Amino acid sequence: MTSIFVVVAATATVLTLAYLYRVAAGPTVFDRILGLSGFGTSTTIVLILVGCVYGRLDMFVDIGLGYALLNFVGVLAAARYFERSDRR
Repeated sequence: MTSIFVVVAATATVLTLAYLYRVAAGPTVFDRILGLSGFGTSTTIVLILVGCVYGRLDMFVDIGLGYALLNFVGVLAAARYFERSDRR
């Protein structure tokens, strides 16, 4: 059962490379923000899967929720900042 979680976590980690590409080569700022948001979401999923592997799901869910909340607030702040700077 643990090997399934390890394989899924490794696959999710490899799939985050697509998000990193979007962050690095996004044609617009909003594409980069979306890539960063997707990267944060997949990182949260990997954190929860690692918690399943180590048997400490309660601790890793708390860490994942904190990371997801920081990611959400950061993406909203960046989007709002760039939206206002486009109006000027």
